[in-house]
Amino acid sequence: MKITKLLIANRGEIAVRIIRAARELGLKTVQVHSAAAADMLAVRMADEAVNIGPPHAAKSYLNIDNILKAARETGADAVHPGYGFLAENAGFADAVEAAGLVFVGPKGDSIRVMGDKVAARVAAEAAGVPVVPGSDGRVDDPEHARAIALAIGFPVMIKAAAGGGGRGIRIAHDMAEFETLMPQASAEAKAAFGDGGLYIEKVIDRARHIEVQVLGDGRRAIHCFERECSLQRRRQKVWEEAPSAVLPQAVREKLCASAVALAEAVNYRGAGTLEYLYDDETRHFYFIEMNTRIQVEHPVTEMITGIDLVREMIRIAAGEPLRLQQSDVTMTGHAIEVRINAEDPARNFMPAPGTVTELRVPGGPGTRFDTMLYQGYQVPPFYDSLLGKLIVWDETRASALGRMARALEELEVGGLATTKPLHQLLARDESVGKARFHTRWLEPWLEANAHRLST
Repeated sequence: MKITKLLIANRGEIAVRIIRAARELGLKTVQVHSAAAADMLAVRMADEAVNIGPPHAAKSYLNIDNILKAARETGADAVHPGYGFLAENAGFADAVEAAGLVFVGPKGDSIRVMGDKVAARVAAEAAGVPVVPGSDGRVDDPEHARAIALAIGFPVMIKAAAGGGGRGIRIAHDMAEFETLMPQASAEAKAAFGDGGLYIEKVIDRARHIEVQVLGDGRRAIHCFERECSLQRRRQKVWEEAPSAVLPQAVREKLCASAVALAEAVNYRGAGTLEYLYDDETRHFYFIEMNTRIQVEHPVTEMITGIDLVREMIRIAAGEPLRLQQSDVTMTGHAIEVRINAEDPARNFMPAPGTVTELRVPGGPGTRFDTMLYQGYQVPPFYDSLLGKLIVWDETRASALGRMARALEELEVGGLATTKPLHQLLARDESVGKARFHTRWLEPWLEANAHRLST
């Protein structure tokens, strides 16, 4: 189906990113917004804008009826969900297509399979992709859960079957903790995702978080190499790189091939990311989940491959076959992305909404700042605290770290606290410089360096 007008069902920096890609393809754009976001940059950039409800997301960005009404009234013929909100909602994907519109993403059925961690695990095993030892499916019976935990050995991770973003996850080191944490995890999963279902898996100690970017057209898939996302706070990524600095080439090839095999096994369409845990010592990798959408950290992949992932998503959604063969995808240099959030590192990362009184954007070779900010913008308190993403590229990881440190010095966001001081310390840290970290490295580091995290 030919796309002429694209509605962006999201906000913030990703909405700006999508508008830019759409413009380059010659498309008109419609930006939906809540009453609290009428002055955001994406609204100013889009050809049309529609207010879809009050500030709270449940009544605006999560309101399927209002979004589809906006599409009808403006004559949009496609919807891009971005990330977060309804991006991985199979019902939304179905509703968009039932309304005769193009959903820029996978089919609802693919979201159902890969968006459910248990179903995704089953699909991975069927495709021959290694998974972390754990339950074969959802675990609803407490006695069965205890037996699984004992069989795989503590520590174990209790995880929500639906959703993501670190919600509904608990780590139990013994049976006493397991008994206490399991109902907590279920309750949080129910509140966050409307589904209290859980599954259990073995904790891989000192694991690294590696993910593979894929593109598929529903028949064929390719990979765009891997990203490392091991620097995390409360299971939320704060710093991402491409490629991983520690992955041997033989392992990289097997890892990326496994991602393609799984994407093709579920007839995946669009951009998606398969996430893995990687054990440095054994050099084994284990599939954990798939994100059936564009990722926050997609720019580092774009920087090392030269592929505009958002444009490719739109082309694929319009019915075009994959334009690239795997042999066309090459990797050059090293890219790093840091998330600039409206949070105060000196006050335990307390949210810090406010008015942007000054904005200086870094420039120079290999430097990119994806943001929704402009001077005078009032950052609302209702949504995710991400203000923008600072991305750098250079020929080597060492030179990219130096470029990141320089770019952070240039970046100025006046009027509110941000996570810039955290990234300035990390960019100069010896362990980060030597890529000696894992998914549980950052939080103890933050405790040890709390006195240095001043704005």
